[in-house]
Amino acid sequence: MKWSYRLGKVAGIDVNIHVTFTLLIAWVLLTHWLSGQTFGAAVNGLAFVIAIFGCVLLHELGHALAARRFGIGTRDITLLPIGGVARLERMPEKPLQELWVALAGPVVNGLIAVVLYVWLVMTNQLVPFSQLGVVTGPFIERLLAVNVLLIVFNMIPAFPMDGGRCVRALLALRLEYAQATRIAAGVGQVIAVGFVVLGLFSNPFLLLIGVFVWLGAAQEARYATIKAALRGVPVQRVLLRDVPMLAPTDSLARVVDAFRGGPLPKAVVVVQGRVIGVVSGLDLVTHLQRYGPTTPVAKVMQRNIPSLELPATLDKALTRLHEARAPLMPVVSQGRFVGVITLDQLDQFAALQTALQRHVANPIETRPGPIVTARPVSMGE
Repeated sequence: MKWSYRLGKVAGIDVNIHVTFTLLIAWVLLTHWLSGQTFGAAVNGLAFVIAIFGCVLLHELGHALAARRFGIGTRDITLLPIGGVARLERMPEKPLQELWVALAGPVVNGLIAVVLYVWLVMTNQLVPFSQLGVVTGPFIERLLAVNVLLIVFNMIPAFPMDGGRCVRALLALRLEYAQATRIAAGVGQVIAVGFVVLGLFSNPFLLLIGVFVWLGAAQEARYATIKAALRGVPVQRVLLRDVPMLAPTDSLARVVDAFRGGPLPKAVVVVQGRVIGVVSGLDLVTHLQRYGPTTPVAKVMQRNIPSLELPATLDKALTRLHEARAPLMPVVSQGRFVGVITLDQLDQFAALQTALQRHVANPIETRPGPIVTARPVSMGE
């Protein structure tokens, strides 16, 4: 995530903090300073925020470790002023697995709350919740209250929050995955509107949450719709075969010359028949401005892009592209490079497929076409 800085690793997962987190820290320090008018009050407030986000981190680790049990990795965890985000490589496609992953975070907060409650009872420090405030009351009991609120808040059935994912998982037990996602996303967006309205007349924080939920629900619904439209369609239907093959020493200027007057390029960098990197058009523009036209492509290419082995389907290609966070992916057949697949192609094909589905039962023929080796495009053509 942009504007994030790495704090370290926990359970083998990168933990980042977003730069906007400093605004929250500044606000808490100021609130506690104005409340207590002492340096100690400000430090107490800072310690409380750190404790809260320690609980948030454990919540996200609950999701990540539950996903790991189903063979799904986690790219990283990012702490934001509104909570945390664990970026899984993919969501489980089996409804019950998604249900367990979604519930794992709130379960962690529940365990923390139980431990804190037992401690307060054993030490005779428990006071009525009515005596608690944002800056008043026993530290441990305020932290207990925060964990209870985290459970309640996250289980609101507003997709893509944990409660919304539970709704989608339960719906997917009886409905198609895409349909279940659309319903859960619709419920989430209705609740998001409620957050926005409340935020306009009360707490601006709710306004921010409403916008986050609305955008997240729309994105999840769109992804599910695209994936459903691509399911079962062979990659060869949209495989881009006439792909420039570059040497690591080719300059950016030569790449530009090859595409002058045409669309922004999508090219692969090859050494002894093996793809070692890719270059996409938007990246090329950025690199030209930053490094200049004489720069070799080896310096700016995107490395470590996994290949997709034929036979494969477009929904699998979409998943792999998102996992790799790449705009395009080399496609091979028996180790031989045959072309590339891009996110733009998948989006366009899915849009056509979805539009045609409204009129015909089987909109596009799904038989694979012949495998054709990618034609090398010379820099002089």
